[in-house]
Amino acid sequence: MSSSNAETLVRMANQITRFFKVQGEERAVVGISEHLMKFWEPRMKDGIFAHLDAGGDGLDPLTLKALDKLRADLAKKKAGAAAQPQSPPSGAKKVAQPAQQAKAKASNGKAKR
Repeated sequence: MSSSNAETLVRMANQITRFFKVQGEERAVVGISEHLMKFWEPRMKDGIFAHLDAGGDGLDPLTLKALDKLRADLAKKKAGAAAQPQSPPSGAKKVAQPAQQAKAKASNGKAKR
């Protein structure tokens, strides 16, 4: 990531932190983390995590705590999504499998005779 991009992400993250800081540390960490989760696109999150992994220069200590929480929350979300079986969206029409269709045709043909 370029230096200016990292500086921009650091500045933005610290501005968000200044907004939430007045709520006290515990609520601020949650608020910052939730804000970044909802409003930062994945490449922005990847960029700030890369900067954090490189030392996190310039990040407010409260921002650091919020980024740790965000990273943990994203890992939980990813693990939960991987554990969930894939199901069709609600309202999706179920499609019979070919074997079921063949059985249905055979039984329908017998009933008509």
